[in-house]
Amino acid sequence: QVQLVESGGGLVQPGGSLTLSCVASGFTFSNYDMAWYRQSPGKERDLVAAITKGGGRTHYADPVKGRFTISRDNAKSTLHLQMNILRPEDTALYYCRAAEYYTDFLYAVPGGYWGQGTQVTVSL
Repeated sequence: QVQLVESGGGLVQPGGSLTLSCVASGFTFSNYDMAWYRQSPGKERDLVAAITKGGGRTHYADPVKGRFTISRDNAKSTLHLQMNILRPEDTALYYCRAAEYYTDFLYAVPGGYWGQGTQVTVSL
């Protein structure tokens, strides 16, 4: 069956770094565009970053531009999110998502596959 399993979350101090990973199985990873989302308590789930099937195009939400980097390894069916200069407001549950079309992420089109999330907490 389709699975997206996130890992790499944890507790980090402000200014620190974390790298999240999402391992996909049960579908052809290279045929899907991928993205990271995050959700804080009481808030909606927001797009953080997206990447096309071949990795040639990326998109970042304004709050993370210049600090986060999305990447993928199609040979390993793995998506990554390198997060630097972390801030307390980055605290959230981070999810990966697979979709057939890159624009699904940009225009909030539902569907595709979701992981269960990994918690990132930025605090002293």
